Formats: sequence, C-alpha cells, structure tokens
Amino acid sequence: MDRTGTSGAVPHGTAERLRVVIADDERLVRLGLRAILNAEPDLEVVGEAASGAEVVPLVRELRPDVVLMDVRMPQVDGIRATEQLVTTLDPAPRILVVTTFENDDHVYDALRVGAAGFLLKRASADEMVQAVRLVARGDSLLFPAAIRDLAAGRRPERTDGRTRRLTEREAQVLRLMAVGLNNAEIATRLVVSPETVKTHVGGVLAKLGARDRTQAVITAYQEGFVQPG
Repeated sequence: MDRTGTSGAVPHGTAERLRVVIADDERLVRLGLRAILNAEPDLEVVGEAASGAEVVPLVRELRPDVVLMDVRMPQVDGIRATEQLVTTLDPAPRILVVTTFENDDHVYDALRVGAAGFLLKRASADEMVQAVRLVARGDSLLFPAAIRDLAAGRRPERTDGRTRRLTEREAQVLRLMAVGLNNAEIATRLVVSPETVKTHVGGVLAKLGARDRTQAVITAYQEGFVQPG
C-alpha cells in the first residue's frame, strides 16, 4: 500500500486541490494515472492501493475526494470495495470506475452499489482529468447507451418498488435522465424552467434513495421502469 503524498497534506475538505486515491492491481496503470493527475494544478494523488482490501482502509485514513477504482482486483474486487466505502463513510468519496471493457458486467454492478460513473482505461489524459473534476463536484459520469447495453442482458430485479413512489412528472424526468438529457434539455422538452427540473430531479433522487443521476438510472433499469430497448 502506497501512501505517497500524505505527509504535510492539508486536511480533507480544506485543500484547494482535489485529493485522489488510485486503486488498481497493475503498477504501470497506477503510475500512468498518477502522472496524468499530478500534472494538473488542481489535482493531487494522495495514495495508491493494489487491491480492494488495501483501498478500503487507505480511503478511510486519507479521506480523498475521488477514488479511481479498478473493478477486477485480487482479494477484494472493486465492486465490494465500492460498496463498503459508500455504505460506511459519511461523506463517502466519489468513486469513478476505471475499466478495460465497457461491456463488463462488473461495471454495472459497481454502478449499482454506488460508483458515480465509469471511464475506460484507454481514455485520453484530458478525458480522465475532466472525469475526476466532474464527479468531484457531485455530478455523474453518465453514459446512457453504455448503461443500457449493460442492463440489456439482465432481468429486472425484485425490489421495493421505489419507482412507484414517483409522481407523474418525476417519472417523466427520470425517463429523460435515462436517455442522458441534462436539466436544461429536460426543461426544454417539458416546457418548464430549469429550476423546476432541478426540484423534480431532487425528488427523484430522494424517493429512489439514489446518491446521483447514475444511481437513479440504474434503479430505473433494475425495476424495469425503463427498458434497455
């Protein structure tokens, strides 16, 4: 476990730079990601882990803003590590899955348990940097087509029917979120103000128990509220 960057670090929540932990069992991948992120003035890699078993205590100690999480790691995989971090830390870090294959079922499972989005390892340096900044400020890295494809081979699960709690307007908003529309685009489609859409999105997240838009869309697929086709 590498805690490089922890000495003299500014406490979590007060640093101007976004603090990042990298979890990947391939050392060269970790080195590459560290070089990319540390080259940015507003980003700082504060630690690295080679497995899910290592990353959980490391994140609890360092309290980073963002965790770049590989899903296929020894001992404890990225799915279980993501779930542990999301359910035991308050506030939990934003978790961005970094994967080799976008059609990997492990990616869907990581999103289902709380990851804010995913990015392919072959993404450009600029895409990686922007993705970290995006999830750090509380947004989701949502790829509707990819999530639809991941959901296509799965049957809806038995759940507590959270989507049935939505009002008619909230249901409309969730369906538009599932195809990737942002608040401004939803407002245009529904002929309402962006502020009204923001209120409805908040209602959707609250009723579904979702941390962000990605979680809301995953729940919609899980319950069969929206169909992959």
